[in-house]
Amino acid sequence: MDSRRSLLVLALLFISFLVYQQWQMDKNPPPVAQTTTQAGGNQASDVPNSASATTEIAADSQTKGQIITLESDLLRLQIDTLGGDVIQSELLKYDAELHSNTPFELLKDSKDIVYIAQSGLIGKNGIDTKAGRAQYQVEGSSFKLADGQNKLSVPFTFVKDGVTYRKIFVLKRGSYDVGVLFEIDNQSGAAIEVEPYGQLKHTLVDSTGNVAMPTYTGGAYSSSETNYKKYSFSDMKDNNLSIDTKAGWVAVLQHYFVSAWIPNQDAQNQLYTLTDSQNNTASIGYRGPITTIAAGAKETLSSSLWTGPKLQSQMAQVANHLDLTVDYGWAWFIAKPLFLLLTFIQKLVHNWGLAIICVTLIVKAILYPLTKAQYTSMAKMRMLQPKMQEMRERFGDDRQRMSQEMMKLYKEEKVNPLGGCLPLLLQMPIFIALYWTFMEAVELRHAPFFGWIQDLSAQDPYYILPILMGGSMFLLQKMSPTPVADPMQQKVMNFMPLIFMFFFLWFPAGLVLYWLVSNLITIVQQQLIYRGLEKKGLHTRK
Repeated sequence: MDSRRSLLVLALLFISFLVYQQWQMDKNPPPVAQTTTQAGGNQASDVPNSASATTEIAADSQTKGQIITLESDLLRLQIDTLGGDVIQSELLKYDAELHSNTPFELLKDSKDIVYIAQSGLIGKNGIDTKAGRAQYQVEGSSFKLADGQNKLSVPFTFVKDGVTYRKIFVLKRGSYDVGVLFEIDNQSGAAIEVEPYGQLKHTLVDSTGNVAMPTYTGGAYSSSETNYKKYSFSDMKDNNLSIDTKAGWVAVLQHYFVSAWIPNQDAQNQLYTLTDSQNNTASIGYRGPITTIAAGAKETLSSSLWTGPKLQSQMAQVANHLDLTVDYGWAWFIAKPLFLLLTFIQKLVHNWGLAIICVTLIVKAILYPLTKAQYTSMAKMRMLQPKMQEMRERFGDDRQRMSQEMMKLYKEEKVNPLGGCLPLLLQMPIFIALYWTFMEAVELRHAPFFGWIQDLSAQDPYYILPILMGGSMFLLQKMSPTPVADPMQQKVMNFMPLIFMFFFLWFPAGLVLYWLVSNLITIVQQQLIYRGLEKKGLHTRK
């Protein structure tokens, strides 16, 4: 396979990948929800679905509560005493926009979008119902993790019918994992029953991005039978999720960031979704088992809330399979080691752009034996062109005889006509894996290279790298002057670098850098290989 045909195959694979990518995002039919019923009529419909800091709670004349601020070295949370909902989470180490010096806001409750983390106690003696939410009392309005302090615990207290409920938020230094505990002291004189729940409520929105960089915004969950599965807002509108599982978690994903409720992993939980068409919101959550607390007894129910960036190693320690929210797609088995290699090199060179260049060099070095075999095969094929032309003239339209004689010739000359395919087939999965690494790895967000490239995860603002990449493809094409018999195919091949350059205008700058460096290395390798072949008499320039 000559390099021009290789380029055509690569273009077809590349365009097919983009089309498949968009189809997966927009046209893939939603899965049928797995539906189960817990014993005792434990249905998610009992969970309050109207509570929000900006939504009036009906029936009990309660008003919006006080807003309490909790801050660690990484997080700043805003919590409403009405229900104890987390209505805002600011990520102090991540800018909202490049060099904005404004913390990125993940959870939020505004006129434009509702994205909050709710939790509480429901059931027979629950304090959160559709009629109203618990109104907690807090001794203070602002709490901050002090220097030298590794943990900040803030109790929210509610007393009802002789029972004291304490909802305790625990922030830990260096962690986006927020502990949410319910301490229940039953001094009512009779046994009570409660069920914990936690849910993420989000305005119904469409996934964003473009054909080159589509991004998913929607739900996901993990259960005992399914390690990780997306469950989009459109899925939620079509079918309410209801799964009984031990362990597991629920989450809402967006580009580079995730919020997730992780219930008690030793308990039997129900994962569910709810939709509120009136308020244009959907909720994905969990409901824990019924807990009976005897008179005079105390009980603690635990859960945790992750609200932060998709940090794979930290999320893996919080819950099984939570790190899979960094979704590399089918190329995960290449993307994961590739990301580890990138991270290792970045720690040495302290620049993600240089790390990408180093990884490109390593990949090309690994593929070099196959690349050499590719160009050797191409050179031999060129040597056979006169004989093949003679056969075409001799056999004319007898395609079967022509094919038989060509295969015989290949066998006699020990030429593999598909010798150039393997490097190409290996290169495309590596490219796709690196593509998903840039799409999913938050470590590359706002990562600078040099000069005008201040964010390798975003497109080149001046399109310099895509233009250089297109130029390198054009040069690579011109250095492989194998004649193409079909004039139409010749025209298509001439436009191929321009087509690639057009698509790459919207790709992350880091990915374009990889492709550009890969092309430059290929040009050097091709020259070295051809010169070696010329010395051996296997290749003659035309």
